[in-house]
Amino acid sequence: MDTSAFSSALRSISGALETPVIIILLIFIAATLVLLGSLVVEFFTERRRLKVRLPLLVDQLRNGEKPIAQTVEESGLLKRQKKALTELTLHPQLTDVMREALAVRLLEEEKNRFDAIVKISEIIARLGPMLGLLGTLIPLGPGIVALGQGDTYTLSTSLLTAFDTTIAGLVCAAVATVISTIRKSWYGNYMSILDALMECVLEEEKSHAEG
Repeated sequence: MDTSAFSSALRSISGALETPVIIILLIFIAATLVLLGSLVVEFFTERRRLKVRLPLLVDQLRNGEKPIAQTVEESGLLKRQKKALTELTLHPQLTDVMREALAVRLLEEEKNRFDAIVKISEIIARLGPMLGLLGTLIPLGPGIVALGQGDTYTLSTSLLTAFDTTIAGLVCAAVATVISTIRKSWYGNYMSILDALMECVLEEEKSHAEG
């Protein structure tokens, strides 16, 4: 069985993959920079504005001194949190069961939004090292052939490409992992606050309806 034809075919396929791998790594680098910038922007525009003391806000909602919508609007919650909580108070015709279903849907929408944001950095974190490894191994084939022929220039070029792609893939993966970890922590905090306040709003709306 002649394996030279198979080896040539595999070599051709791997060689054809070099350019797409490098292009995807360049896209990952650009995406990682965008994610890093958006994380900084999110910190200054949203995270620093989230100044809410959950027990105090719960007490204010239960005291009933102000309408629930006004208490929520004057709180230190984020805009999307305020919008979700206010939505529960805008439909007085809803039954308790229907309002609870609305609360579940609003929570799911927020969770899906956060998951979609985190998923981008998670994809880069998982695929970055793989593409870096591909970018390392693919040029080594021509480099080894060049070494056997005494072509040091081709060898050095292949090794340089291999090192560059490895570094690019690992750096993108490392930064994306840090971004994912930070955002998961933030979003987990956001969701826990929103979940607790929705329970409180549902209880207050139910008590008002019974009263």
